[in-house]
Amino acid sequence: MMSLVDKVIGPRPRPTGGIPRLRPCSVALLSYGFRPFFLAAGIWAAVAMLLWIGLVSGLWTFSGGYGAVAWHAHEFLFGYVSAVLCGFLLTAIPNWTGRLPLQGRPLLALILLWAAGRIAMVLTDQIGTGLAVSVDSAFLIALSFVILREIVVGRNWRNLPIVLLVSSLAAANLLFHVEALTFGAPEIGIRIACAVIIGLIMLVGGRITPSFTRNWLARQGSDRLPAPMGRFDIVSLAVAALALLSWIGMPEWRATGVLLITAAVVQAARLARWAGERTWREPIVLILHVGYGFVPLGGLILGASILWPDVVPRSGALHAWTTGAIGVMTLAVMTRAIRGHTGRAIVSTPATTLIYGAILAAALARIVAPVLAEVYSEVLIVAAVAWITAFGTFVLVYGPMLLSAKRGG
Repeated sequence: MMSLVDKVIGPRPRPTGGIPRLRPCSVALLSYGFRPFFLAAGIWAAVAMLLWIGLVSGLWTFSGGYGAVAWHAHEFLFGYVSAVLCGFLLTAIPNWTGRLPLQGRPLLALILLWAAGRIAMVLTDQIGTGLAVSVDSAFLIALSFVILREIVVGRNWRNLPIVLLVSSLAAANLLFHVEALTFGAPEIGIRIACAVIIGLIMLVGGRITPSFTRNWLARQGSDRLPAPMGRFDIVSLAVAALALLSWIGMPEWRATGVLLITAAVVQAARLARWAGERTWREPIVLILHVGYGFVPLGGLILGASILWPDVVPRSGALHAWTTGAIGVMTLAVMTRAIRGHTGRAIVSTPATTLIYGAILAAALARIVAPVLAEVYSEVLIVAAVAWITAFGTFVLVYGPMLLSAKRGG
């Protein structure tokens, strides 16, 4: 019987390991979805952090209707993450459906629509919030229709839930705007977005992490391999889904805190079954385990912040999920995918290891900052510099790979 994960994210890649055939494309950047969107995601992650630093330090002002904190949250969850998600899906869906990938002008139109949203969110004071919301919201709505079309035309019905996932992000984005502009605090929109993205990490990360680990350990001749997908994984996902839904609807309920801590323990046990401690010699494999580890860590801290709000700051918990789980896992997936799809060995070079070290430093600094009140600002600066270092290095190292043709044709 097909597992829940297979139903959601599709069958394993074809045994040939190849990408479906491509139309000739004179511009390498527009030959496959991961190329423009992974590059745009890396650039925007660094630029948006620089813009936010200037915003909170008073060097410049923009997006006054949202405020610095809301703009920062929006551009990470719906700007950066939506670009990574789009690049991932536009690369994965052709493998699932057997159809030709989105290329050329249609792909260019989609990346320009994403970029228009980023510009609109910076220029809200000049163009008005109504137009900004319309332009920004268009991307995820368009992406939902693109994915729906590919899945329906390719008769790949088992992956229809992906459309629900992207549509949920699109709805959360609209809700974010309504809350921010009406109440000044887009809390529900942020919780829905975080829950959807963390859920996706548990689904996809819960499949690729043990799979890639198994392949690497088998080549090393290891006598211990990750546990196969089974009932424990299904139960752990169900418990996590219940905890996330409770958090979305009742974030202050003490039972929600208990559910989040329970889910964290179960996810930690799930991670322990994947033999991650044996991958320490290859950072490009180890980073998947480390990134996934922020999922239970975030759930544990968030649950504790609900049960003991005077002791455990909630900001640290949310950043364990955002800067930690999302930031680390997306970089882990992007670096690995780029190396594989551009014909390079899937190993961690010194520069790639620097990227991983920097994003981990950013995540840890951002998590502990709320409990270090006396040096809070200084620790935030450390986190921001480490974040910019991670993504700046990513763009410098992986940008040329994305801009050039695949090695070997």
